[in-house]
Amino acid sequence: MVVTSAPTRAWAKTFEQPVSEFPLTPLTVIEGNIPAGLQGTLYQNGPGRLERGGDRMGHWFDGDGAVLAVHFAEGSARATYRYVQTAGYQAESEAGRLIFGNYGTVPAGAFWQRFGKSPKNVANTSVMRLGDRLLTLWEAGEPYGLDLETLETLGTAPLDKLEGLPYSAHPKRDPQSGEIYNFGVTFGASATLQVYRSDRHGKLLRRTRIPLPGTPLIHDFVLAGRYLVFLIPPVRISTLPLLLNLKSASDAMSWLPQEGTQILVLDRETLELVGQSAADPWYQWHFGNGMQDADGNLNVTMVMYPDFGTNQYLKEVPTGQVQTIAKGTLWQVRIAPQSGKVVDMQQLVDRACEFPTVAATDVGVTQHSTYLTVHQPGQLETGELFEAIAHFHHPTGTLAIADCGSSRYPSEPLFVPFPDNPDNGWILTVVFDGVNDRSEVWIYERDHLAAAPCCRLALPNPVALGFHGTWSAA
Repeated sequence: MVVTSAPTRAWAKTFEQPVSEFPLTPLTVIEGNIPAGLQGTLYQNGPGRLERGGDRMGHWFDGDGAVLAVHFAEGSARATYRYVQTAGYQAESEAGRLIFGNYGTVPAGAFWQRFGKSPKNVANTSVMRLGDRLLTLWEAGEPYGLDLETLETLGTAPLDKLEGLPYSAHPKRDPQSGEIYNFGVTFGASATLQVYRSDRHGKLLRRTRIPLPGTPLIHDFVLAGRYLVFLIPPVRISTLPLLLNLKSASDAMSWLPQEGTQILVLDRETLELVGQSAADPWYQWHFGNGMQDADGNLNVTMVMYPDFGTNQYLKEVPTGQVQTIAKGTLWQVRIAPQSGKVVDMQQLVDRACEFPTVAATDVGVTQHSTYLTVHQPGQLETGELFEAIAHFHHPTGTLAIADCGSSRYPSEPLFVPFPDNPDNGWILTVVFDGVNDRSEVWIYERDHLAAAPCCRLALPNPVALGFHGTWSAA
């Protein structure tokens, strides 16, 4: 779908120039009160700089990572916002220009100057707390570690025995054992899926390698009961022009629907491949959750797109004028684990949405609630970004919506349980107010989304429209 008219929207302000850092600062309450029981830290990561020396990066995914920390304690809040000081960020800062390539950008210089140059680790996609560090995660490299309080960059922080291996931005942590599952894709003569199982402290327990069909794009996976599930869409990367830096990864990708979606099911303990099949083509960036039902089948929720047009849409967003419209909706797919075959598929929400999340205690075990950013009716076709968040209740099939208002853009919603009732809680989101050109932290009570947020906090200056975050309890 293409927008017939694509005016510049209020959210474009966040891309006009790099966002600015700020030190630990007490936050001002704009509306309501900070809940007394809210004790811990909200962390969020996103691309804060997409320009240097007058040159712009080629895709939203290419921006240098900037992390927000909002510390809540005793009815007050402090926040800080800092760029991740990766080696690439520091080199380009010193040079005053872009040097490296990335997902949608080729390296600077003539062909012979680009040859053999690795992409910059932008550390911009997600975060995970591990011990006394906050890990900033990216698609194709090692994590960087930050100080939990100040967000000072402490250097690269590869997990045990995974030095030099990519560690994806979407790890899954078992809510009971604390074990961490993740993956990376390595390239060579052919692509290989590297799957990791670590204990709660990051010590590697097991690793496996699975050959992949061609060179696919894998962004996320799901933990479902006793299994790990990878759904590999039919996107294939032409590796030669990528390795020679003739094209960016994004421009070297092709949508090949005839390949279908490849389904891999792994035993989560042994990491052995137990089921494999192919299904009709679709694309997904993000999963909501997975679980194993009473029949032994795996129920997997995701935001599903009919094709890969979403990539072009994400490329256009930093320009401030979206032409391509890609509608993703929430689906549930049931998979037989021993064969990997799809048993059935059901659309749960027929409304454009993204960034599905669940409570940390629900990962891999249940699907009572999924939290989303959503479009209001008719909004998708105007080229706007999401202006609402929502709670989908699986047992009743109902969708409760919090409309943030015109030109107010929420980030991924995160659930934080009440201390005295973990089945209920707050939903936190960072909102860019395009009318007043400021960023705010909004706190809702989960079961009262139709009401105003119970608290709104003003950040010292606007922050980037973020991708993913996490809540770390005190």
